[in-house]
Amino acid sequence: MNILIIYAHPDYDSFTHQVLTFFTKGLRESSHTFEISDLYQMDFQTDLSPQEYKRESTTNTKLPIPSDVQLEHQKINRADCICFIYPVWWSDCPAKLKGWFDRVWTAGFAYSKDDQARGMQTISKGLVICPAGHPMSHLVETGVAESMRKIMLEDRLGSRFERKEMLILDNTLEGDEVKQLHLEKIYQVGLNIGSNFSTH
Repeated sequence: MNILIIYAHPDYDSFTHQVLTFFTKGLRESSHTFEISDLYQMDFQTDLSPQEYKRESTTNTKLPIPSDVQLEHQKINRADCICFIYPVWWSDCPAKLKGWFDRVWTAGFAYSKDDQARGMQTISKGLVICPAGHPMSHLVETGVAESMRKIMLEDRLGSRFERKEMLILDNTLEGDEVKQLHLEKIYQVGLNIGSNFSTH
């Protein structure tokens, strides 16, 4: 299986980067191939240019797509699974990742008036892994967990993926013991991603 990882965190000393490290360790040990779009390292442009906005707002697919976006399209169409790894900031993903969707989910590729005509292949698996400081009880009570799942799984991933799942690694502010349990779980997710998509 070929996995594309969309990674969004600016600090390599972060817990989110540890999550990436443990996940890819599992992938390597199970002989999967993978590539990483590290959005901060790439300095990925997140703002739509006026030309891009004109293309998207009119769904005029004859207008050009920027070369950096075309590269992301190529990575996507090579993937059997796309995994998004990012921290929960203000109840959502970092602006870098939101901007990735704004620019990469282009008309004629990720969506079209006739959904059958889009250029993006349907991806077998979509996995979202996001560390969060609050405990799950808080995220559920405030509606944040449900909001995150709705926006990410139902809107952004939508019908572009056959199967979708979100793993919220909660309560990371509690310290190293909680984090270590999460990391062990994520290693197992990477190790077993080909045989069993369910991570519960």
